[in-house]
Amino acid sequence: MLLPLLLCYSAFTALCLAMPQHYEELLGHKASARRRQYLKLAGWLLLGLSLWAAVASKGWSFGLVDWCAMLMFSALTLVLLLPYRPRLALTMAGASLLASPVAAWALN
Repeated sequence: MLLPLLLCYSAFTALCLAMPQHYEELLGHKASARRRQYLKLAGWLLLGLSLWAAVASKGWSFGLVDWCAMLMFSALTLVLLLPYRPRLALTMAGASLLASPVAAWALN
């Protein structure tokens, strides 16, 4: 269940960065409207991929339950990291995006 967790955390970070105040606070400059749209799209696509990964690994019954748990855990992690360690939150999102192909390969 590592792959859905990595994808959920990256998705929530992308959705967080799609908000103007979070983007400016974390990256130091304003985002264009087009970049915010791309971040929203990327966030929702990553959430969809995480659902697919959870269902593919454990089936619909247990996969949905595990996916909901991964959603809550990744959102809680991001919410707790943002006020105190914002750079760590961004670093973890980048690392999870880089590690997700390895986790996908490990599934097979």
